Amino acid sequence: MRAQFVLSEIGVGLRRNLTMTFAVIVSVALSLALFGGALLMREQVSTMKDFWYDKVNVSIFLCNKNDAETDEKCSKGAVTAQQKDEIQADLKKMDVVETVHHESADEAYKHYRDQYGDTPIAATITPDQMQESFRVKLKDPEKYQVVATAFAGRDGVQSVQDQRNILQNLFDLMNGMNVAALFVMGLMLIIALMLIVNTVRVSAFSRRRETGIMRLVGASSFYIQMPFIMEAAFAGLLGGAVACVLLLVGRYFLIDNGLALSEKMQLVNFIGWDAVITKLPLVLAIGLLMPAMAAFIALRKYLKV
Repeated sequence: MRAQFVLSEIGVGLRRNLTMTFAVIVSVALSLALFGGALLMREQVSTMKDFWYDKVNVSIFLCNKNDAETDEKCSKGAVTAQQKDEIQADLKKMDVVETVHHESADEAYKHYRDQYGDTPIAATITPDQMQESFRVKLKDPEKYQVVATAFAGRDGVQSVQDQRNILQNLFDLMNGMNVAALFVMGLMLIIALMLIVNTVRVSAFSRRRETGIMRLVGASSFYIQMPFIMEAAFAGLLGGAVACVLLLVGRYFLIDNGLALSEKMQLVNFIGWDAVITKLPLVLAIGLLMPAMAAFIALRKYLKV
């Protein structure tokens, strides 16, 4: 096969269907950018879970004298020193527990003042209204239920809370956005495939006389189809390259500069450049192979002479 002929045919096809080729490039770029963005969003959620789940605790809140008057769980009165010692000793015996920290009412009050000291309600809170608690760090955050079962309802315990639940709504929101991005990506991908097939049809129809002559003089089907397949692959590769640029610019604008989320949300462990760069070869490969396969399937019908 003469490479010069194939390249010249590719150039002819792209010039003849310039508008549709541009539409293919744009649709492929958008769909692959959404695909790459969905992959990065999923990795961001995973990174945040690993980062935060390693820091969250199980909190065992103890009854105080106010709870004894208002909460049925504390109907036997405020927690006693003996009950606190027994709870702490039992926690340290558990295999799933890594560390145990006791927070007194005064410490809880200090933390509350540090966080909410400027609010009007903070002036009405006194140290004796704050709850003592045990902050329990687990070896495996998924083992929360083991601690909850052992201490919920125990004398002197008002409640057992898993701090992961505070973060779960955020993770659910991000996962929902990820699903929405994948849905839009699928829709854009279907549109891109339809455009590719239509572009191949138009190109094959406009050159039906040339392909008919080539078939009559003995050219193989692969030789005839190759220019059309490479046209689609080239357009898809350009779309994949644009998608890669969008992903890089998006990461730079959202995290490093522009919105600068890395500076405004320093407690969030954002994905690095390596996570973005490792996705680019996959985006380019899909951008190259997807249009080529679509063109090959379409040509099996439309290049029959």
